[in-house]
Amino acid sequence: MNQKIPIAFPHGISLEIKREDLLHPFVSGNKFRKLKYNLIEAKKQNKDTLLTFGGAFSNHIAAVAYAGKEGGFKTIGIIRGQELVSKISENPTLQFAQECGMRLHFVSREVYRDKTNPDFLNRISAQFGTFYMIPEGGTNALAVKGCEEILTPEDTEFDFVCCAVGTGGTISGIINSALPHQQVLGFPALKGDFLQDEICIFAKKEGWKLINEYHFEGYGKVNIELIQFINAFFQQTQISLDPIYTGKMVFGVIDLIHNGFFKANSKILLVHTGGLQGIQGMNQKLKNKKSPILLTNV
Repeated sequence: MNQKIPIAFPHGISLEIKREDLLHPFVSGNKFRKLKYNLIEAKKQNKDTLLTFGGAFSNHIAAVAYAGKEGGFKTIGIIRGQELVSKISENPTLQFAQECGMRLHFVSREVYRDKTNPDFLNRISAQFGTFYMIPEGGTNALAVKGCEEILTPEDTEFDFVCCAVGTGGTISGIINSALPHQQVLGFPALKGDFLQDEICIFAKKEGWKLINEYHFEGYGKVNIELIQFINAFFQQTQISLDPIYTGKMVFGVIDLIHNGFFKANSKILLVHTGGLQGIQGMNQKLKNKKSPILLTNV
């Protein structure tokens, strides 16, 4: 579902937002797309357990936990940060995952960084037995296949397609299904230039670019300017934006419009990749800092 943005922009530029956040109440946005073919493959391999990785407020952890419950899988989450063991009840994401039946296994940040090492995976296999492994963030070839279904025939009119970038799977799928006249713009939520190479593993076309100026100092970082923008956007549109991914992307696109980045009469599609479950946890942090909180209708 695409929704027009009821905001007047200069030079005849128009914005619409693709409401991927409405795909599913608990497995929303790009997580729904990324898990679709992975769950089919897990069934095909006769695996009854899904194992994956994530941090304290991970959209991916929450989505895998619910999708596993809904699909009849047992789920295991390898969680970054041993200090979280005693804080599950204070963390809405981890509490939700546990309530969905996910077994949470906490490791130190040092061990977590080693999560793709074969020795680590062998130890995990020895501890938990046979499982179907889904990478952190969900990005693999099957995830990209699912994300190739984000764009539909109704999207051919757009000149630009914009999305937030985490691990690179979502934008890779969008790049692969974009039309020759469309430029795909990605807005990384993380600092650093490593994502270019990650995307090139899966993206089969040219015509895309990363805009690296709107990460707000890094993953999970927010400031008053971003909070005020997300709240103003919500008041104007009644669309909730998460502050980690889509909120930063929308901020970036609108800032680029006012800075003359887009040609006159450009039609721009923003992809809302979900992640709204993280707002509750972010608002807890903001309250602790005596900061304004995010407005939302979820």
